[in-house]
Amino acid sequence: MGFFDKLKEGLAKTRKGIVEKIDKVLVSFGKIDDELFEELEEILVSSDVGVNTTDKIIEGLKKKVRERKLIDALEVKDLLKEQIAEILEAKNLSPVATKDTSPSIIVVVGVNGVGKTTSIGKISRKLKAEGKKVILAAGDTFRAAAIDQLDIWANRAGVEIIKHGEGADPAAVIYDAIAATKARKADVLICDTAGRLHTKKNLMEELRKIGRIIERELPDAPKEVLLILDATTGQNAIAQAKTFKEVVDITGIVLTKLDGTAKGGIVIAIKSELDIPIKYIGVGEKAEDLQEFNPKEFVDALFS
Repeated sequence: MGFFDKLKEGLAKTRKGIVEKIDKVLVSFGKIDDELFEELEEILVSSDVGVNTTDKIIEGLKKKVRERKLIDALEVKDLLKEQIAEILEAKNLSPVATKDTSPSIIVVVGVNGVGKTTSIGKISRKLKAEGKKVILAAGDTFRAAAIDQLDIWANRAGVEIIKHGEGADPAAVIYDAIAATKARKADVLICDTAGRLHTKKNLMEELRKIGRIIERELPDAPKEVLLILDATTGQNAIAQAKTFKEVVDITGIVLTKLDGTAKGGIVIAIKSELDIPIKYIGVGEKAEDLQEFNPKEFVDALFS
């Protein structure tokens, strides 16, 4: 099965939750009127597209209907597809690790339970398969299990891991990992960070310290801060993103467990409300089911 087919299969619940409902509404109305837009609005909001993003989409639809002088309700579906594609495609750059720059550094952040360690493992496996030399830094020293889990994924992916013991200084782990990256001439260094600390202040200080070390030791390396979010948590994922955005400059989102929700509209809400590019999406349990996000393929798979 190719990735497009996997994506289509992974979005089955979302397609049922959004597109199939929209199709029924468009068929039942026949003509375009205000009541139709209200029905579409209700479907989008209930699918975690979010109120602000839904307003933006509906206003865009109304404008295009006027400009193109459309009257048939069925024609609204193509307009909706256009609107969503425009939101998702805006400034959605590829992950730095996929480019031919060496070394690239990825700092991974996110709360516990969203699939952070698993995502790091899957990304490292994907990059290794592309011929890149990858090193992992076990910077989440706050939780012993995080180091063990990352170790397991490093072994599965066949990549090196730099780790210290539980409670070690995360910045010291990153420092050693950077030294290993230089010595081994690795292509990508992926740094795990704590998913939970006592306060936001602690988290902020730790991430700043890590940032200073990376900047000092590898000032010219392309850098990325990826935030891992669980699609099944819906609007809570946006709240998490806003909190982390206050602490660190997030350059991209990894959205996991998209196959597990009927409310995949959260993809649109995240991009629209936060204006942070979505870099990877997870549509299944297997390592290859975490793939680089392609806005056009996503919209085509959702509406197919």
